[in-house]
Amino acid sequence: MTSKPLSYAQTWNLDSLFSGGSHSSALQALLLRTKHRIQRLQKKFKQISDLKKGILQFQELEGHCYDLESFISCLLAQDVRDQQAVQLHSQATQLRTSCDSLGAELDTLLASLDNVTFRRLLIDPDIQPLAFNLQERRQRIQDKLPLTQEQLIRQLSMDGYQGWHELYSSFMGQLRIPSPFPAEEALSVGQAENRLYDPNRQIRQAWFARWEETWKANEHLAAQMLNHLGGFRLNLYAARGWTSVLKEPLFYNRMQQQTLDTMWQTVEEYKNVLKEYLACKAHLLGLKHLAWYDVEAPLPNTLNATYSFDEAAQLIIRTFSDFSPSMGSFAQQAFEQRWIEAEDRPNKMPGGFCTPLLKAKQSRIFMTYSDTIMNLFTLAHELGHAYHSYEVRRLPVLAQQYAMNVAETASTLAEMVVIDSLIQQSTDPHAQLVLLDYKLQRSVLFLMNIQARFIFELNFYEQRRRGFVPAHELSTLMEQAQKQAFGEALSQWNPHFWVSKQHFYFTEVPFYNFPYTFGYLFSLGTYAHLQQVDNREKAYAALLRDTGRKTTEDLAEQHLGVKLGEPFFWKGALDLIKNDISIYKKISFRK
Repeated sequence: MTSKPLSYAQTWNLDSLFSGGSHSSALQALLLRTKHRIQRLQKKFKQISDLKKGILQFQELEGHCYDLESFISCLLAQDVRDQQAVQLHSQATQLRTSCDSLGAELDTLLASLDNVTFRRLLIDPDIQPLAFNLQERRQRIQDKLPLTQEQLIRQLSMDGYQGWHELYSSFMGQLRIPSPFPAEEALSVGQAENRLYDPNRQIRQAWFARWEETWKANEHLAAQMLNHLGGFRLNLYAARGWTSVLKEPLFYNRMQQQTLDTMWQTVEEYKNVLKEYLACKAHLLGLKHLAWYDVEAPLPNTLNATYSFDEAAQLIIRTFSDFSPSMGSFAQQAFEQRWIEAEDRPNKMPGGFCTPLLKAKQSRIFMTYSDTIMNLFTLAHELGHAYHSYEVRRLPVLAQQYAMNVAETASTLAEMVVIDSLIQQSTDPHAQLVLLDYKLQRSVLFLMNIQARFIFELNFYEQRRRGFVPAHELSTLMEQAQKQAFGEALSQWNPHFWVSKQHFYFTEVPFYNFPYTFGYLFSLGTYAHLQQVDNREKAYAALLRDTGRKTTEDLAEQHLGVKLGEPFFWKGALDLIKNDISIYKKISFRK
């Protein structure tokens, strides 16, 4: 008697967190209770005698605010028409603003302590696990405006700075892209984006043309949003006396300018190797040069590389388990307990994300799954994020708050685990070529596409200092950045990428680009390192647990034995890509 294959639901379970969704009475009660607790603690902070107690209470409130934001973001993502969720999001934003103001008061108190008193606080057994985070908060407040001014800025940003981001999200969620084919209905942004990876180049071309037309039709609205976001940020930085737009993102990512510069300089040294891959892929596609929409296109005559959601789940659980039994059992738990929203349907937000819920010690993953190999790897990527959160779940809330650059380590490594397993198991050179092609697409994404975004933002802020940057200039900046990053290796560019890419409109994390490249290369180096250690699972878990309580440079030196301000580590990671390209070319020439 054969056992029945497992079947996993493609819709997530939110009721286990708050029953009733956006109409949950428990959710409303927690929002109100958290608001009142923040107000009470704010009064205490004005004349606090027990700073330790205040820190621990603040940490508790921070966890509740984070979970409320996470849950409500799930409600918004699963149905952009949910107006109740929009109202809840407004309440959560107000709570976040209040909680951040409370945090600023705490930081000001920490900064007011003399060194002896502060060191005495840090050695308290209940506070010691938070020592790194409290030192970081103390340093950060010293670079900002006086407390009352920072609090006013937060209040004003709710209906200004944050409001522009929310408007963009709503705009993207409701937008429909008309199909270039009469028999097909208009698609959401996320659904239409999947068509850009179709195996048929004529379909890709047609959808890309319609894609660009849609963004061009909305470019002036998007330019208003982006300019207001950029203008707010520049004015705030000027008021604080910050001269570099990279000061905040570098501090947020706990890394030094030298590390960032060394990374990009080393990437530049490998550009010719990446261009060799692009030229080789163009040849396989029967083209002289790739266009923008060909870079992530599947190769011709590929295998029927489709995976149902159940097939993807079983494959991920198996390959994760081979790398780390803990990762495998975690993935199985995520599928069985329905932590994943993957159904392909209209009225969902585009894109994908993983959001942890700190109090529940769970995560929720959002994406639109349509049986492609790219969807398979995206699912593995988001589960990598969730596994990272799982490994830090027992730490204090403040020590769980790792930055974006190291957050991408676990997710990118999870993708590599899956794709390398598929390559190693295959005996068909063509199948290996297809899988290597996807792997190298990721290299191009992180080392060229992401670099183009980084260059664009640097140049945008430079121009924004001088005044409003109109839509046509933004498109010019975007195309110039793409040409610089890709070495003019493509035949057609994506000048309205600045309209369609939501990362440019995020307000919580400035420069939502270079941390991806860092995380990708850091994960490559970590992945190679873990192959050489005796207890891989233990070593990996230890690294992940330290991501929220060390600088990036200290994390690398302690767990990998490398200095990130020197090119050695980056060259080692890039050599792995160079080796993949060498194998790719050899298989291609045999075809």
